[in-house]
Amino acid sequence: MQQSRRTNPYPLTWEIPCAVTLAVLLLLVLGVHAGRTVANMLAGAGITWPASDKLITSLPGVLGGDAAAGLTPQPDLVAAPRATQVWIALTEAISLALMLWAGTISLLRWGPGRMRGMATRAEVENLLGRRRLRRSASVIRPDLYGKNRA
Repeated sequence: MQQSRRTNPYPLTWEIPCAVTLAVLLLLVLGVHAGRTVANMLAGAGITWPASDKLITSLPGVLGGDAAAGLTPQPDLVAAPRATQVWIALTEAISLALMLWAGTISLLRWGPGRMRGMATRAEVENLLGRRRLRRSASVIRPDLYGKNRA
């Protein structure tokens, strides 16, 4: 991979890692509630979602297997504790896999090892052809093939 020839004057600061950490934590919390929702839906309680003020405070109960924790109108029929925990584990595994995939794609696109606008020799030769590459050498690399080479 081609690396940058210039240094990046922008210092690494805390804002981006903090935003990524908060986004991951939010997605994990939402994954817990999504797993509980799937478990309740399959048990026949319908789609259940807690109120926004109960989103964090109901986490210990939901993680303990209580499928009705934090739900304002308590449903009559809720999922069993084991089913709730299994569906929470499945949704968390799926969300972690998606976050890992998105992080990998983001690092390849914007990370420190990204390609910075330079084509490889093979790409240039494939695009231009060897004959045109030789004919345009003074334009492509004037420092090596130009008229005023020092």
